[in-house]
Amino acid sequence: MPHLFADYSNNLVGLNEQTLLEKLNAVVCAHATVADEADLKSRIAAVQQFRVGTQPAQRGFVHVQLRLLAGRTPEIKKELSDALAAVLRAEVPQPAGVMVQLSVEIVDMDKGSYYKGRL
Repeated sequence: MPHLFADYSNNLVGLNEQTLLEKLNAVVCAHATVADEADLKSRIAAVQQFRVGTQPAQRGFVHVQLRLLAGRTPEIKKELSDALAAVLRAEVPQPAGVMVQLSVEIVDMDKGSYYKGRL
């Protein structure tokens, strides 16, 4: 915990996956509610087959989901969401003629059923 998933449409030419993950990780790990930076697991994936809406227009997206153990206040979740969205606005390219949608979702994980161990 936490887990960060970033999905993006493969038409976002110029998106630097490594840089985006580094900056998203830095935001999460810098937050006061994250005790150990080594607890964050993140991944990024280009989506090959996608549609945005129903129109044939050139469209793309980046969606970030941050999963956290339940218990954080709505204000803390909003802080994290806003900070992650700021990274997206700064780092996601907008190819010519492509309308790009950015979204961030904070999801609570159930403490009772979550397991984490280290080897």
